[in-house]
Amino acid sequence: MRPMLVVLSDGVERDTVALRDALAEEFGVSPDERAQLLPSGTGRLYDNRVAWSYVHLQHAGAIERVRRGVYRITPRGLSLLERNPERIDLKVLSQFPELLEFRRTGRGKKRKAEFADEDAWFDEDRSPTERIADAHADHQAEIVSALQDRIRTCHPTFLEQLVLKVLVAMGYGGSEEEASEHLGRSGDGGIDGVINEDTLGLDRVYVQAKRWTENPVRRPDVQGFVGALEGRGAGKGVFITTSHFTPDATEYADRLNRRVVLIDGERLAELMMRHGVGVTTRETFAIQEVDEDFFLSELG
Repeated sequence: MRPMLVVLSDGVERDTVALRDALAEEFGVSPDERAQLLPSGTGRLYDNRVAWSYVHLQHAGAIERVRRGVYRITPRGLSLLERNPERIDLKVLSQFPELLEFRRTGRGKKRKAEFADEDAWFDEDRSPTERIADAHADHQAEIVSALQDRIRTCHPTFLEQLVLKVLVAMGYGGSEEEASEHLGRSGDGGIDGVINEDTLGLDRVYVQAKRWTENPVRRPDVQGFVGALEGRGAGKGVFITTSHFTPDATEYADRLNRRVVLIDGERLAELMMRHGVGVTTRETFAIQEVDEDFFLSELG
């Protein structure tokens, strides 16, 4: 991580290709070593390690992404270089709450409480299974964050198409062709689309999707959506945003008699991962253990 900050310390913006080349020269990584693949054969080991570094440096606020695949150092990154002349690693970066929050993200609300002691994240005195589980959770958090970044920069029409794909992948609408007859129309009184709840179309779910980046969705916005549902005599609705909902908006939705589900940017990304929308599986690990019953049967 420190050599990456050294490369960027001149303030020049560099893309990921330039970073990989500069670090390969710094560490003396040969072309053959750079070509070495991950065990799955789906990517290069060296590229994967470089990406792991700049993702964590970005979420620690040491570097910033100025546009897709292009990074530059921040004042915090320069300060880190000055204060850490030997080494910069996750233990050093753990002083920044932004990184700690990033590492919590994607672990799920129930698991967040298990990591109240941040030092436990860096404790190698754990079983291989525990370390694999934590590494997987960290990777999932990275993908959730990356998906959110992509969604926020896409055209609003893309969000409508994305919502369609996610809902169909979850089992709504029957098929994408059937669902597309109802979703993707221009807004009508606070409703952006209608999708069948089942393949027979026995019930319908009304959808509103807002591609907002910074501004949260507030209670009046949700109230407007609920009013649109009442005007149609609808009992179910899904409000999706790329940003987040304020606490009073969430509390209001929870108290409603009709079923209104709020999906923020983080949950939308998690649903995309769970249902295979916008992601692809590169590797699958099987965790095996000794079958004691097998050996007991062998002993008679």
